[in-house]
Amino acid sequence: MTASEQLAVLPSGFDAHHPPETELLRECVHCGFCLSSCPTYALWGNEMDSPRGRIHMMRAVSEGAMPLTENFQMHIDNCLGCMACMTACPSGVDYNKLLESTRAQIERNVPRTLLDKLYRRMLFATFPHPKRLKWMALPLRLYQWSGLQALVRGSGVLKLLPARLSSMEALMPHVLMHSGAMPQRVAAHGEVRLRVAIITGCVQSVFFSGVNAATVRVLAAEGCEVIIPKEQGCCGALMVHSGVEEEALEFARRLIAKFEGEPVDRIVINAAGCGSTLKEYGYMLRDDPDWAARAAAFAAKCVDLSEVLTELEPVAKRHPLAVKIAYHDACHLQHAQGIRKQPRELLQGIPELTLKEIPDAQMCCGSAGVYNLLQPEPADELGRRKVENLLSTGAEAVVSANPGCLLQLASGLRQRGMKMHSFHTVELLDASIRGVSVEELFKGRG
Repeated sequence: MTASEQLAVLPSGFDAHHPPETELLRECVHCGFCLSSCPTYALWGNEMDSPRGRIHMMRAVSEGAMPLTENFQMHIDNCLGCMACMTACPSGVDYNKLLESTRAQIERNVPRTLLDKLYRRMLFATFPHPKRLKWMALPLRLYQWSGLQALVRGSGVLKLLPARLSSMEALMPHVLMHSGAMPQRVAAHGEVRLRVAIITGCVQSVFFSGVNAATVRVLAAEGCEVIIPKEQGCCGALMVHSGVEEEALEFARRLIAKFEGEPVDRIVINAAGCGSTLKEYGYMLRDDPDWAARAAAFAAKCVDLSEVLTELEPVAKRHPLAVKIAYHDACHLQHAQGIRKQPRELLQGIPELTLKEIPDAQMCCGSAGVYNLLQPEPADELGRRKVENLLSTGAEAVVSANPGCLLQLASGLRQRGMKMHSFHTVELLDASIRGVSVEELFKGRG
């Protein structure tokens, strides 16, 4: 028996439940086109912290040539999951599927330290649950509005905390009082051109409720009847990206059940990380006989907000917004979903708005779901690089389509002693359609 034949019969280091697919692993030809696009390879120059290096290790574990160890766990944990390698890859490797299945294997089979396990449980016990986030919002608002936050940050005491805890405080959103429940239906302005439902999200619905409100207004202004199912819950994106598979699938089933009774043409998402997961529901539930077809039907209707708005010929008048903005591509929009031109088309349709491109736009800002909370040191370095490139544009405001990116950029700017207004793409469209001035727009940000 040859060495290759012996290797072929070795038991896999992965368990039998959804291991990384052999066909997907073999698609990688290790050409190296992914290296220059990978954030962690850019930081450290370590082959095992590059996409092809990680795929090499996945294949070695799959073929029994390498054990599933804490060292393997470390290199997979280091990955941001930004999917820039998918844009760069000439072979079309589905790295997202490989990474998510590998992370689920790690969570089942490689023990974590007690502190790491407790910290991760705390994150997933709060962020995916809107009701719990609403309870957290009041003390956070008191912390900010009482002046205590400014005192704490000015004292330097945060430097004494573990990096993960100080990072959590640095990324805290500016908390406003919750705007209240959204209506379940909003009529289109004029003739109904499309009937859509929107995903309100978990963090988005509590800390960025203004983005959801702007989304509804813009869709209605463009002739969409908007359906907003109540008590939607989380889509499971944060868990999928972190390997918490069973909980993510349960969230997916609940959300599908919440929406599938609504006779709509599209299901609209305004957060990039959520959108990339929602579009994968069919794959995630592929071997569940009760849910596979339902998940595929749901996913087929899912579109990013910029996709549906560019699909419709604009009918709402745009008023001028004389502002210079830099557009930041969220990774799960540009790489995972392949959406780059649509947001730019929408922004360029606003009279007197100047759009500036951020250098090295394909590189992640370091947010990556909860990566900046789990791996704060590399996330901070990536954030600093992104902020330097952002400042080089001379823009007055930064615009993106993902709340995590905007929080990461705001934190990086604050570390530089600078402040720049930040907006979701739809907030500028909404302001232009409603005739809000730049002064009013900026004043609303404090």
